[in-house]
Amino acid sequence: MKRKIACIQMDVKFGNKEANFEAAQKWIGEAAAAGCDLAVLPELWTTGYDLTRLAELGDEHAQQSIQFLSDCSRKYGIDLVGGSVASKKAEKYYNTMLVISRSGQLVKQYSKIHLFRLMDEHLYLTSGATDGVFQLEGETFAGVICYDIRFPEWIRKQALLGAKALFVSAEWPLARLNHWRALCIARAIENQCYVIACNRSGSDPANIFAGHSLIIDPWGKVAGEGGEEEELVTAEMDLSLIEEVRSRIPVFSDRLPDFY
Repeated sequence: MKRKIACIQMDVKFGNKEANFEAAQKWIGEAAAAGCDLAVLPELWTTGYDLTRLAELGDEHAQQSIQFLSDCSRKYGIDLVGGSVASKKAEKYYNTMLVISRSGQLVKQYSKIHLFRLMDEHLYLTSGATDGVFQLEGETFAGVICYDIRFPEWIRKQALLGAKALFVSAEWPLARLNHWRALCIARAIENQCYVIACNRSGSDPANIFAGHSLIIDPWGKVAGEGGEEEELVTAEMDLSLIEEVRSRIPVFSDRLPDFY
């Protein structure tokens, strides 16, 4: 199965939901016009890290974001790994990824389990409690968010649950760009799966972000990579390559989990 993927490497306007919804719709439309049938948005793309105003900006059960993404997916006929948004549930806030099928159906909600203390997530957000595995077009994938990629055992769990591609939404700072590239490539090589990693561009009051969204194949080859500015990063994902890689280097059958 082959799919053309787009990472929407957009700048996120700090705390300005209206501007971010408008920009996201433009980029989703451009991804569809470019022939992509699946597009990925970055982390907290509706608000950025304006965490001190979550009482004002948080999306009750993510309903506004779900409706927006559902409308876009139907309008443009495209599956969406809709980045993550600040979702409010029972007076708590979660950093939640939304996956929407091209028919407009909500497929998955995954709330980030590893909260990033260096950007104060632990002060304002609650950790999730589920894996990121979901189904699209009859295939098994998984989604994780930013800091999650520093935990290889968490990513391996998604692969063992059958994920053929790992979708990563991030707001990763430019200061640690080398970590971003190395970690994403390593996660692809060690799990012999695609890694589609969408990072934001631009800056907020505290950070400059790296961009450099990546589409990496199961050999660890970078099939698409952005620069630091806003852009669509596109590449083809050929899921048949996963079986080839895993048959040539049988990492999964050679695992010795009793020792780990």
